[in-house]
Amino acid sequence: MSAALPPTEAFGRAVCSALRAQAAKIGICLGNEPTWPATTSETREDPFSRAPAVVVTWRGGPRFGTATFFADGRVFADYQVLAAHPTRPDYYVEAVQVWGSADALRGDAVIVAQPA
Repeated sequence: MSAALPPTEAFGRAVCSALRAQAAKIGICLGNEPTWPATTSETREDPFSRAPAVVVTWRGGPRFGTATFFADGRVFADYQVLAAHPTRPDYYVEAVQVWGSADALRGDAVIVAQPA
């Protein structure tokens, strides 16, 4: 496996901002989390394409998350929220996710029913 290029700082910051924006879209403020640069990164093989990918991990703060930067320029990021949904009392927000490329990031929140 050849070495994967790490994401640019601008791309990393854009992913962090997009994660915060996904939380804000449903009324949850993550403050300045997550921040770039991430605490750790490593190169792994993408199980689908077999190409190298850089996996960045945020941990050590109140939340955990990962972002996988693929060799073709795409990213998939998942960041814990673990907070009550602000308008749906029977649900909580497990995480926010972002995917796409540096110029076209999209995302969503992972909303789960409260356990009975």
